[in-house]
Amino acid sequence: MQYQKTENGELIELPQKNVDFGGGLERIAAAILDDPDVFHIDMFSGIIKKIEKETGIEYNSDSIKDKSFRIIADHLRTSVNLLSEGVIPGSKLHGYALRRLIRRSMFHFHLLGSGISGGAISHMAEDYRRFYPNVDKNWELVEENLTSEATRFEAALKRGLAKLTKSVSEGKVINGEFAFDLYQTEGFPLELTMEILKQNGIVFSTEEKNAFESEFEKHKESSRSASAGMFKGGLAEASVVTTKLHTATHLLHAALRQVLGEHVGQKGSHITPERLRFDFSHAQKLTDEEMDRVEGLINLKIKENLQVTPKAMSLDQAIKEGAMHFFAEKYGNEVKVYIIGDPNGIWFSKEVCGGPHVDHTGEIGGVKITKQEKIGSGIIRIYATLG
Repeated sequence: MQYQKTENGELIELPQKNVDFGGGLERIAAAILDDPDVFHIDMFSGIIKKIEKETGIEYNSDSIKDKSFRIIADHLRTSVNLLSEGVIPGSKLHGYALRRLIRRSMFHFHLLGSGISGGAISHMAEDYRRFYPNVDKNWELVEENLTSEATRFEAALKRGLAKLTKSVSEGKVINGEFAFDLYQTEGFPLELTMEILKQNGIVFSTEEKNAFESEFEKHKESSRSASAGMFKGGLAEASVVTTKLHTATHLLHAALRQVLGEHVGQKGSHITPERLRFDFSHAQKLTDEEMDRVEGLINLKIKENLQVTPKAMSLDQAIKEGAMHFFAEKYGNEVKVYIIGDPNGIWFSKEVCGGPHVDHTGEIGGVKITKQEKIGSGIIRIYATLG
């Protein structure tokens, strides 16, 4: 790295030149230890030993098996960090990437001859608590979601492997349509199907991979059509009451993050003239004390009659300014950011959003949390009304 590029495109030579070799801290640590293998450093050595104990296989004894060791250690490290930030395994974007990481880890345990359980894989990953403060701080959330996803895939893996193995042994054609059916019915990723076929000397051609992608796109298009009736911003209708409730979801989101921690992230919302419903990432239901604190903070901000200011900007700029953007995939490069508080000073909430809002929080009047429920692994739902 030799130059700094300014906003007008001018290149200014840096006072100090650096070589960016993409090594990361792990390789620097390995270099200090004079060891070419980064998986020998402290961060990975603990989990490598746990994998050895679980599988009965020694690391560095077989190049193919070593690859599985490294994939498990690396993928679990990434997984626990994503989980600690509030990402939940799912079928879209970040959630899907996380799901694939966890499931690929489980699959490589299978390749090493270990039918490891969901609980055991969380025990493996717990070693990373020593190195990542946020993982340690949010371990309860991390453990619950990691165990749940691993357990779910454990069952799917058994069913999928049974189907695939039976079809291979019977000499059936394993084509793109078959692979997609396995994915759709058992959640069995294409990558794993291809790896198993490769082990059996079967080539999954580019044409068959394209056929899988074609089936996948058809499925996505069908899903889009089914959800065409969904309303922008989670609003069932735009009225004075729903506008107040929509702004209240921003206050609720910010209050939850202040009281529970920054791992909290919006996972869904729905608003009617009677109430708001808000889904968010958290390991367990709120205590009575936490509920009172959240509700009290919301109503304090309503009483302060904070200004609500919309600002149009690029998505990159919104992220740079600290705007919450859990649903950024809904928007293009140009987004609208709603700031509750001083837009040029101290603000309480800043979110990328497309829904209608009040001009000042005092217009909301007051908010009463009426109910909470756990709707899935690491997902809590809260209901609230005006009042």
